[in-house]
Amino acid sequence: MALRTRFTETFGIEHPVVQGGMQWVGRAELVAAVANAGGLGFITALTQPTPDDLRREIEKARKLTDKPFGVNLTILPAITPPPYAEYRQAIIDMGVKIVETAGYKPQEHVDHFKAHGVKVIHKCTAVRHALSAERMGVDAISIDGLECAGHPGEDDVGGLILIPAAADKVKIPMIASGGFGDARGLVAALALGAEGVNMGTRFMATVESPIHQKVKEQIVANDERQTNLIFRTMHNTARVAKNAVSDEVVRIERAGGAKFEDVKDLVAGARGKVVYEAGDPDYGIWSAGQVQGLIHDIPTCAELIHRIVREAEEIITGRLAGAVVKKSLQPAE
Repeated sequence: MALRTRFTETFGIEHPVVQGGMQWVGRAELVAAVANAGGLGFITALTQPTPDDLRREIEKARKLTDKPFGVNLTILPAITPPPYAEYRQAIIDMGVKIVETAGYKPQEHVDHFKAHGVKVIHKCTAVRHALSAERMGVDAISIDGLECAGHPGEDDVGGLILIPAAADKVKIPMIASGGFGDARGLVAALALGAEGVNMGTRFMATVESPIHQKVKEQIVANDERQTNLIFRTMHNTARVAKNAVSDEVVRIERAGGAKFEDVKDLVAGARGKVVYEAGDPDYGIWSAGQVQGLIHDIPTCAELIHRIVREAEEIITGRLAGAVVKKSLQPAE
């Protein structure tokens, strides 16, 4: 039982299912569970307080799996940027061979990783950004539609258009991100020209996900409408779970003239971390995508991945194959 694509071949994995980097969530226990199930998981580098903590987290994952896994390094503008070069060196020193980059102009990081034999997947939200990353020398693209959790960009293009638009132009392997959580999504992504799917919110609601059970249950209870787009007026849009805090941020922005300082205390990352640790979904901002409407249980990563692949094969070989009617060409009389 397997679906083979250029992506699985390039990265040495069994199934074209990826657990991308997620702040506070992409930890060793989740990543290893995804890897053991035949997918590709990513430790989130900046979840770890220091590069040495990242080294320890990578070592922890290695004790839990002997399958391939990677590290996510997200590059975002900041007044006081993290020591990206030190995190990058930690990844290289630990012998990690797959990295997911995201965010602002990754050329410096791509060059350094490639010089040490590390394969790079760059996550982006627009075709033009995907082509730029391809020119930089990355090995694969993860294209992120408007449905996604986190930062969907400012173009507001959903996956149904963005994925085939990117597939028409990108020559390297490409996976689809944003709104994926089941077999139907995987089959759709393959049909649209992608060679796998990246899932974030769906992996949050798994047994091995290192977040509070109440947050997992909230994801299951939510439907596709339970998200908010914040920072729209600041041109740094983020899709997050709809709750009392994100509703207040939206209210402040809609009032007009909002600056980051007006919402700074509401959106503090430390509050989001407490959501995951203490299990109070209304305490702070936390990322979640529209795919919540398709999440109805909390399986193990193995159960989830194997179910997606099995059902995808059934759709491809059953319902879709059955829709093709072969007609013999008879000469007109």
